[in-house]
Amino acid sequence: GLLIAVLAPILGAIADRAGRRMPFVKLFSVFYVVGAFGLWFAAPDNFNLWLIMLSFGLGLIGMEFATIFTNAMLPSLGTEKEIGKISGSGWAFGYVGGVFALVLMLLLFVESGGTGKTLIGMDPIFGLDAAAREGTRAVGPFTALWYVVFIIPFFLWVRERPDPNALTIRQAVGSALPELRQTLRHLPDNKSLFSFLISSMLYRDSLNGLYVFGGIYAAGVLGWTVVDVGIFGILAALSGALFAWLGGQADSRFGPKPVIVFCVLVLTAAAIGATLVSRDSVMMMPVGPDSSLPDVAFYIIGALIGAGGGALLAASRTMMCRQADPRRMTEAFGLYALTGKATSFIAPLSIGVVTGLTGSQQLGIAPLIFLFLLGLILLVWVKPN
Repeated sequence: GLLIAVLAPILGAIADRAGRRMPFVKLFSVFYVVGAFGLWFAAPDNFNLWLIMLSFGLGLIGMEFATIFTNAMLPSLGTEKEIGKISGSGWAFGYVGGVFALVLMLLLFVESGGTGKTLIGMDPIFGLDAAAREGTRAVGPFTALWYVVFIIPFFLWVRERPDPNALTIRQAVGSALPELRQTLRHLPDNKSLFSFLISSMLYRDSLNGLYVFGGIYAAGVLGWTVVDVGIFGILAALSGALFAWLGGQADSRFGPKPVIVFCVLVLTAAAIGATLVSRDSVMMMPVGPDSSLPDVAFYIIGALIGAGGGALLAASRTMMCRQADPRRMTEAFGLYALTGKATSFIAPLSIGVVTGLTGSQQLGIAPLIFLFLLGLILLVWVKPN
């Protein structure tokens, strides 16, 4: 996270001045593929912890950086009105692909620790050794191959617009840092961009808190099993796909700001709702110990989190395109990545502190509500165009 936060705006500034993003996408795609494949070596009885953690970190860094450069290409893929649909559709395809990949892993690869069988009761395919957990470890090579296959159309058909003022990489490195310092120094002068970066930092941090702690919360408060949490996650991803697409349509029609405001309100309601669901009551109404109403209510909250999160992130990407200087789009998305990573500790830390002080997981969610509302207030200073 620290490496991404520090290097993202610097590499973005270099790419803008060199007029080339594709070489960076290729480089960091290699990072991701190598890092993901390395997870295969996490054998249960004998593996090098440093190698596995390095692989995970390398893959995560590769994916985060590649995303910065692909996001920066968004404005060149359509008109201002079209990019909302493109962003929403792109996010929706990402969710669908993620769910499909997950289902394939659960049905064909991942073995139960007790039975050695997959979710449908078969041995892991390709003769993978269940005792050595090769089915589960195959998630590394599987996602590496999945990425390689689906990045091929990107490299074949996505083209960068030539920049007549482009510098060489060496010249770009020399000029990028001084100009980036100027950008950072004058960032508060651009109230709309500055407010959006801080607002999105807060609501993205809170959304990540919901993503990370939703399942943990349900396990602790409702006593959910891993299967229940898995269903919760799949439901959230499917609703995220649908509403990312719908949000993209709304974005193209009304602009990204109304979509962002609406989604933040939905997610705030979901966070409030989560604090009001327990095994004993739902929305302050008592329920019996055998009632399934708390589970149903939390599944609905999960769908709301997925729906609001998918549309919010897609519209935020469009808003970033509108706020940034077109000549410095990659630098701007580097700053967007910086603000997303620099304070990513706030949500988990605040949840931990409040949960510890109150002894209640339900009250522990309260800081997320505050972060959402603070982000919402800052949107007042964000100009839609």
